[in-house]
Amino acid sequence: MTETVLNVTGLGKTVAGSTGALTILHEIDFSVQSGESVAIVGASGSGKSTLLGLLAGLDLPTAGKVELAGQNLNDLNEDARAALRGRVLGFVFQSFHLLPALTARENAMLPMELLGQPDARPIAEAMLARVGLADRLDHYPKHLSGGEQQRVALARAFAVKPKLLMADEPTGNLDATTGQQVIDLMFEMNAEQGTTLMLVTHDEALARRCGRTLRLVAGRLAQD
Repeated sequence: MTETVLNVTGLGKTVAGSTGALTILHEIDFSVQSGESVAIVGASGSGKSTLLGLLAGLDLPTAGKVELAGQNLNDLNEDARAALRGRVLGFVFQSFHLLPALTARENAMLPMELLGQPDARPIAEAMLARVGLADRLDHYPKHLSGGEQQRVALARAFAVKPKLLMADEPTGNLDATTGQQVIDLMFEMNAEQGTTLMLVTHDEALARRCGRTLRLVAGRLAQD
């Protein structure tokens, strides 16, 4: 039986602007089942990044609710939301978000160490080998190419075996060939682990690789 990983009801976000209140998201409703791959697409300014932040509990809505792994994020304080993210979410960002003072191995180990996993080192090394970086374990981000940094980010995200992987423009800072390699690897690893995938992208070809597309137009949702 499939599990509802994410349930979004009446979600809205309004912020204060220089000329008054600005509504970024209007009445967003959708759910995501375990094992699905879902692309969120839309033009710049359509609300994609705001939506992803709300789904991850990095921000709270002004209307509606997000239930992540059965938990209503509105009912949790900031620490509890962070703990839930650590247990169930993996992230891959456009700008990699590796810690420059940590090696590839240490970056991949970090989320597991935060969860108190005793076997973080061998898991991190195995995941880095899986993404083709077995010979880069002790390299710092500044000594890695963009594609290699994004592979470290993939290893880090999948190492905790997340219920849900969120990827925000994961190839935005990569050339076309490297970006294609990273995306192929992400989908391979996603299939291997049976993770649920939510992918924010401007790339329509990439969105078509997902099982479902949610399209944001001026903060409103239209399902393809």
